[in-house]
Amino acid sequence: MNLKTLGACLVVLLTFTVTPAYSQDEGQRASTGGAQTLEDILARQKGLAVDEAFRRENLGDPSLAAPISGNLGTLGGISNSDMYRGIRYAETEITVSNNSHAAEILVQDGGMEWLLSRQGGIQAYAAYGSGGIIALLIVFYFMRGKMKIDGGPSGNTIERFKPVERFGHWCLAGSFIMLAITGLLLLFGRNVLIPIFGHEANSVIATFSIWVHNNIAWVFMASLVLIFVMWVAHNIPNKLDLVWLAKGGGIIGNAHPEARKFNAGQKIIFWMTILLGASVSMSGMSLLFPFEFPMFAETFAVINSVIPAMGLETELLPHEEMQLAHMWHAIVATTMIIAIIAHIYIGSVGMEGAFDAMGSGQVDLEWARQHHNLWVEEEEAKASGGGA
Repeated sequence: MNLKTLGACLVVLLTFTVTPAYSQDEGQRASTGGAQTLEDILARQKGLAVDEAFRRENLGDPSLAAPISGNLGTLGGISNSDMYRGIRYAETEITVSNNSHAAEILVQDGGMEWLLSRQGGIQAYAAYGSGGIIALLIVFYFMRGKMKIDGGPSGNTIERFKPVERFGHWCLAGSFIMLAITGLLLLFGRNVLIPIFGHEANSVIATFSIWVHNNIAWVFMASLVLIFVMWVAHNIPNKLDLVWLAKGGGIIGNAHPEARKFNAGQKIIFWMTILLGASVSMSGMSLLFPFEFPMFAETFAVINSVIPAMGLETELLPHEEMQLAHMWHAIVATTMIIAIIAHIYIGSVGMEGAFDAMGSGQVDLEWARQHHNLWVEEEEAKASGGGA
């Protein structure tokens, strides 16, 4: 290898190792009327951030407008490049017939970032999160086995949940399962269903999923309110919850910590369902009625006021609001799916007698004493007092 070849290799190596994240060659830009530099292009190819201010702020100067008879006269001192840059960065006033601010945005490249996030991080989170919790539960089941009733069922039962409580629970559970299935079909349709079933089949599945998702959402939100009203009084945290958590709820070992109608684990599921359910419902409403319920600009402003160092963007375009709403909706919904899978496991195959609580509403008395002994004492005291 001669010296010239070696020198060329060194130049290329240095170019790709010391290229700055933000190009600062203002002199070159000034001489080219605001064009990109080689450093900008190389930085973008390496995935580095490039400061776009040199183009976003180079929109022409109306005070330098040429006479109407001269070049650029009809554009008021703004060249075609200036005008296109203004459209590109939503800095040009656009007049539309429907008076919609969203329709005034002709170019918005945040859609590509949203698409890549959806196809990358969000899909990975949904796939690995859901698959991971299922795998962990399978391993846990074979290691721990089903939690049995000590000494076996007593044969006597006590009413755990009234019909209206079970109705509210199953409406919430059924609607959530339908929302989860249709949401996952929409999330993975392009990457999973199209290669397997083809475009036409995926189109039918997607259309049906959207219809189900948008309509079942109202059942979910109504059930969420009903569940909150019925059970919030029983889910206020107290000192017993700390003891329950310290003992692992009896899942690890054979201890059965004291609990009233709901133990600490059930309270965690309750508040997670209420808080995340409310959040996913709000983002869902924003998606159901596009551009009508922007959420994030005001939320970011509040966060910045509390934590100034965050520096979140508070001037968001309508399309950016929708993209953030979709991403938040998918992330929160996936988090709920992961937690509910664990909840379903405990309420079915993971614990003997647990399903009866929401099945018939009647649970074995010995099961109730093991897992909710203080609640049993309260119910027996009520029955004794009522019969006196």
